[in-house]
Amino acid sequence: MIPFADSVRTRGTPYVNVSLILICIAVFVYELTLSTADLNQFFLDYGVVPAEIDVWLGDRAGVEAPLTIVTAAFVHGGWLHLGFNMLFLWVFGDNIEDALGHVPYLVFYLLAATGAAALQVAADPDSVIPMIGASGAIAGVLGAYLVLYPRATVAVLLPFFFFIPAPVPAFVLLIFWFGLQLFIGVASIGMSEVSQGVAVWAHVGGFVTGVVLILLLRPFIRRRPYRRSRGRA
Repeated sequence: MIPFADSVRTRGTPYVNVSLILICIAVFVYELTLSTADLNQFFLDYGVVPAEIDVWLGDRAGVEAPLTIVTAAFVHGGWLHLGFNMLFLWVFGDNIEDALGHVPYLVFYLLAATGAAALQVAADPDSVIPMIGASGAIAGVLGAYLVLYPRATVAVLLPFFFFIPAPVPAFVLLIFWFGLQLFIGVASIGMSEVSQGVAVWAHVGGFVTGVVLILLLRPFIRRRPYRRSRGRA
């Protein structure tokens, strides 16, 4: 299921969410200018390498290893990686920014990225493969959305022989997504780090972090009502 719109109104322009998307796109455009060798080094320099985080090592290209928890969230490995992440952030992130406010949303996003990296490092502390992408932080956004807007409607594309648009309750989509990540994570236990491919424990960690943070903040949040019409263009 590929989401492309939701039914929750927002009060203003999601400046932080749009900025996050634009920064990720700008970083990816820069990546396109690099040679294969330089790109691989870029991933090592600015991605999260669990083995280095685990021992709090090193200054790689001027960036301390713990700081890569932040920088990795703006680095992507391909068009699809970037595209799907930014689509999810576009659909769900503006509502969380609207609920929290601009600066608190940025702090929330970075904390979700930290929680995502922490669980991935804990799950595979000896890995030397860099973890890159915004999906861990975005998973935190999804967790927050589930808590705040479980009855919202999300317009999705269902892939059969061709894409079919359909409305889906947010709680169905997000619980299914989280359950799938958890299942893949458990099923991948014991697999080699190369064959695992996707850092699913980062998704789980980010989602749980988002849920916990938003539950703590919920008493201070004024949520917006749902639209009757489906989604926003």
